[in-house]
Amino acid sequence: MISLKWNDVYNKTVTRNLIIRGFDDEIHSQLGNQSKKKGVSINSIVKDAVDQWLKKQDEIPKRHHLLLYDNEESMQRLMKSLDKMTQKEDWFKCFVRSSNTSITKVLEGLHWFDGTILQYKQSQKDKMKHIKDILQNIWQKSNSKEILLVDFLINDIASSSIPEAVSLEKQYDKNRLEGLVFCAYEMTNLFNASSSEIIEMFDSHDQVFLLKDDQIFKIHITKENTHKLLLS
Repeated sequence: MISLKWNDVYNKTVTRNLIIRGFDDEIHSQLGNQSKKKGVSINSIVKDAVDQWLKKQDEIPKRHHLLLYDNEESMQRLMKSLDKMTQKEDWFKCFVRSSNTSITKVLEGLHWFDGTILQYKQSQKDKMKHIKDILQNIWQKSNSKEILLVDFLINDIASSSIPEAVSLEKQYDKNRLEGLVFCAYEMTNLFNASSSEIIEMFDSHDQVFLLKDDQIFKIHITKENTHKLLLS
């Protein structure tokens, strides 16, 4: 049992006893050794860990997912479903348009915010700056709400250069928006990608989803040894 101290709403110190299951003698001994080395009590170490965990729960997660689809109609239906599912939640729903006007029209009809400032052109020289300007625009308009963003622009970039799309994904992954971001790609644009580019693309995202008609499949990729081919 560990006693932890917190300040209540009146700024008075309140002590509470905390019972931690699975906290055996070995763990307690290791923690005791570390506390002696650091010159702090076990209570202080545990309280700091709890404080850090609670602080993390208040932070808005920065999720970055890959969404693959093979036809516009299924993507349109998915967008309508997402909109319906989030009607009672306080999301800032937005998108980045692509050359595909049918999906753009659906999202405009659902009153999603279009973060596009200037229409993208394949001749665009500094594509990362173009994307950063869009993301900055979205962040400013979000008014501190949690962002739900579907990016279709990256699909246009991938249609002309998979390596460039992968590079942009990796750059964005280092400095994410707060909220939930889906990078939407048509499957046909990835058919010409090398195996290395596909793996890099997948590694730049937290999760990978494949949309087939009205079904969503989650894709997992793990590195395996050659002998696994004989054990499968």
